[in-house]
Amino acid sequence: MIALVQRVSEASVTAEGQEAGVIGPGLLIFLGVHGNDTDKELAWMVRKCAKLRIFPDGAGRMNRSLLDTGGEALVVSQFTLYGNAQKGHRPAFVEAAHPAKARSLYEGFIDALEEMLGRPVPSGVFGAMMQVRLCNDGPVTIWLERKPSA
Repeated sequence: MIALVQRVSEASVTAEGQEAGVIGPGLLIFLGVHGNDTDKELAWMVRKCAKLRIFPDGAGRMNRSLLDTGGEALVVSQFTLYGNAQKGHRPAFVEAAHPAKARSLYEGFIDALEEMLGRPVPSGVFGAMMQVRLCNDGPVTIWLERKPSA
């Protein structure tokens, strides 16, 4: 499982002309699901995103998490994180999970993050063409990856 995490001052996602999710300060999380991912990778990634200390403390050091700041999270599915362009010029997406499995783990990620944060987590629309707007704060962008155990 891959999460591309961006610290934002604001972010929104629109699908099919409708605003699907919007947040103020917090994290925009692009989530990619590998074909061999399980609930084990999901649980690890939820904890990592919620507890990732990339918000400034009183001294300006990145030492506070989403849990510490009460910031919001916006989650957007993005199978293209598993695009492999090592050969040729067109990425191959053979490592990305099939849609049914990816949707299940994506929705499970959102549910688990909501439970950990104790509040709703807006999200994009799985499988839809979306437009994402963000104001990256810092800028701070972190790549998190948990290789499937199987």
